[in-house]
Amino acid sequence: MRPTRRTFCAGLAAVPFLRPGAASAAPLVPLTARHATVQLAPEGYPATPVWSYDGTLPGPLLRAAQGSRLSRRLVNALEVPTSVHWHGIRIDNAMDGVSGLTQAAVPPGGSFDYAFDLPDAGTYWYHAHTNSMEQVARGLYGALIVDEADPPEVDRDEVLVLDDVLLDPETGRIAEGFDNPMMRSHAGRLGNLLCVNGRFDLSLAARRHDRLRLRLVNAANARIFVLRLEGMSGWTVALDGMPLAQPVPASGDIVLAPAQRVDLIVDVTAEAGAPAALVHRAGDGSWRALVEVAVSARGTSAARSAPPPLPPNPRMTVPGADSAEPREMRMQGGAMRGMESARHQGQLLDFAALIARGQFWSLAGQAGRGDDPFARYERGETARIRLVNDTAFAHAMHLHGMHFRTLLPDGTQGAMRDTVLMAPDEVTEIAFVANNPGKWLMHCHMLGHAASGMTSWIEVA
Repeated sequence: MRPTRRTFCAGLAAVPFLRPGAASAAPLVPLTARHATVQLAPEGYPATPVWSYDGTLPGPLLRAAQGSRLSRRLVNALEVPTSVHWHGIRIDNAMDGVSGLTQAAVPPGGSFDYAFDLPDAGTYWYHAHTNSMEQVARGLYGALIVDEADPPEVDRDEVLVLDDVLLDPETGRIAEGFDNPMMRSHAGRLGNLLCVNGRFDLSLAARRHDRLRLRLVNAANARIFVLRLEGMSGWTVALDGMPLAQPVPASGDIVLAPAQRVDLIVDVTAEAGAPAALVHRAGDGSWRALVEVAVSARGTSAARSAPPPLPPNPRMTVPGADSAEPREMRMQGGAMRGMESARHQGQLLDFAALIARGQFWSLAGQAGRGDDPFARYERGETARIRLVNDTAFAHAMHLHGMHFRTLLPDGTQGAMRDTVLMAPDEVTEIAFVANNPGKWLMHCHMLGHAASGMTSWIEVA
């Protein structure tokens, strides 16, 4: 499939593995937010000015061992304030990177030292959390991998960062209009260039019967990727970094909302030269290659049995969910539904007044973060939140600082996650142990929705 003006992409780089214990003794490694120019569009199109970490897009791949400590000095070489959120890490609150809630934004020319423990193995990522709708869209994000002490037996471990970028096809520049009310009040800012690891044409080389670990990260501003395996068979072994109790066959659609991650272990089943790919469902309903796999000679002599589950992370149980008092967080607003009123900056405003202030959405009657938390929990308390999507659009609801489990209709608990996709009119209950003290953001990770009112927070004392 040849790239066109409507099908483009972005990039990825790597840094050395961080040895356990090295962070406290070594000087802080800088992570510099700065301008860069990269070739996002195919050759022949103009290069694209971006905002980046260390000059790459996405930023450098950070990799460390479970139980170690990661440290980076954010250096802001941009003309705007910024900060870094370490998405999915059960982190000290002061290191969470949310400007205005956990830290002051780092001014132009300033720096901030991040240092935190890594209790959980898994696939995570980092991104700007100051004016994040624009800063993430301009390129301020990267992958963070925390390796298990006993990793699964695979032939190769691949990190695949998925994104879409909205480019002007004539100039190659990232399109402006971040305050576009149509995008903010509808599905969000959707790009015209799909990419993985900085390539619109990413291809992996493999042999038949090779076993690969694919770590998928959705760094897009608003796009929900619907994926399938072609010429490969496999299993989902982790969601949002947290291992599943048992691998689940990945035989159907793999739905990945903004900010979500999925770890797959896949076996290449295609013969040499036959098609193999990670494919995505396009807007017209067709399936198109997102990552092609070039299959060469046979590897191992035969297919392998299903992999064992990944080792569990600590504190994955959520006791007492059945008896916890549910608190309702209702999502309202947006095009085609709207809302009667909501509180914003201490005032109760009707929908017209909220729109005039760029607030199209609300959570539990509050548009924007607000001075008071949605809920306060005692440390160690089991929290239960009933999410109600009373809008015409999907929302990827993300909780900082802790992972949660969905509560299923049959009374069981679903997989442990930090981001849950809510379809229109859907009701979902989540439960988690509030064991991480601090002020924790809870918001929609369709970042235009978050910027336009769908942002709240909880407090754990």
